[in-house]
Amino acid sequence: MAELPDVRFLTVAEVAELMRVSKMTVYRLVHSGELPAVRFGRSYRVPESAVTEALQRPITDVG
Repeated sequence: MAELPDVRFLTVAEVAELMRVSKMTVYRLVHSGELPAVRFGRSYRVPESAVTEALQRPITDVG
């Protein structure tokens, strides 16, 4: 059996807390494709590495 990489998945609520944004903002990031996620049943899980990468990206000015 192939070994699985050690990936930790976070819930939307956990991601929101880490990023200090609302859960709705996390859902928007997931649906826009800016934050990769996997759907488990009716909920989403985000790889911890994706959150780390998103927090390290430079901030762009919108509007």
